[in-house]
Amino acid sequence: MWERLRIGREQMDLLKMIEFSVVIPIYNEDAEIRTRSKAFLSEIIEVSERCGGMKVLVTGGAGFIGSHIVERLLGEGEEVVVVDNFDPYYDVRLKEKNVEMFKRNPNYTFIKGNILDRELMHPIIKEVDAVIHMAAQAGVRASIENPRKTFEVNAYSTFQLLELCMDGDVKKFINASSSSVYGKVKYLPIDEEHPKEPISPYGVSKLSAEHYCRVFYEVYGLKTVNLRYFTVYGPRMRPDLAISVFTRNALQNKPIEIFGDGSFTRDFTYIDDAVELTIKCLNSSKANGETFNVGSGKRITILDLAKKIIRINNSKSRIVFSDRKKGDMEHTQADISKAMKALGYNPKYNLDEGLKVFSEWVRKNGIG
Repeated sequence: MWERLRIGREQMDLLKMIEFSVVIPIYNEDAEIRTRSKAFLSEIIEVSERCGGMKVLVTGGAGFIGSHIVERLLGEGEEVVVVDNFDPYYDVRLKEKNVEMFKRNPNYTFIKGNILDRELMHPIIKEVDAVIHMAAQAGVRASIENPRKTFEVNAYSTFQLLELCMDGDVKKFINASSSSVYGKVKYLPIDEEHPKEPISPYGVSKLSAEHYCRVFYEVYGLKTVNLRYFTVYGPRMRPDLAISVFTRNALQNKPIEIFGDGSFTRDFTYIDDAVELTIKCLNSSKANGETFNVGSGKRITILDLAKKIIRINNSKSRIVFSDRKKGDMEHTQADISKAMKALGYNPKYNLDEGLKVFSEWVRKNGIG
């Protein structure tokens, strides 16, 4: 009830008085009264952190997940600043279209620039209340080809942004991590305590960024959250990812290429579910200092995924197999019980529903 409440200075003063009045019941001998009072006090603290709306910096906000987070924040009346350098890892026109969607919104500010530019980022961070750090050098295979760039963009940039946050008034820093930090799978589903043995420079860079976030929380008190996204898909997704490639080929009855024998499995997370948990972490003090898996909790083989996409789109595509690529994890499946218990996370989309929505979006927006 408190999460989306908008309150002004007078209401905030009243809440402070209420907070003081709750202290006495906390020490009441009745255990039920103590429990309810503590819960109420926690809600008040969350409201105080959210009062008056927020100004949120979304790095990489022109990208796939970032642009959906921006859309959600603007829809809830927040002020959003996006910094993105339009890295040509994939067609920059897709990112330009994502930016164009929001340009007329008075609460939206876009700055084309590099998050590694300290002089650029310092004054921006001093003016925001929260940072959602989505900017990254994506791609396991890209990291194998250019590990230095992956380190600089993913690990060093995170450290520098955290450092700059200490010089501002940032109340929350959310770091976009990845299921790639787990690497060699010991058991399924993968919980947050699963051993971390990344098998690519990309996974290492993401794990390094996580550790910096943890240390800045534990040592300096900056409220950080790490979110390990498990293969997010949906409208506006990167064109190089499997679901996008398979769907576009299926709609044109072209062959669908699978690297390896198709036995690898993945936990695919629909974009709306990923955004929902991200916003929950932004709004809740229960997320402070924590790490959460962001997934569906289910998995499917890549071969079965290809067959499902062919069936959904009534395609005549045939499946072909080629050599396995280095650095790919064999299996992923998120244990999402921690986020469910702490934040009420409950994925709404099953894979069939998500694939149908995405296929329709591709039809409407062009297959090529």
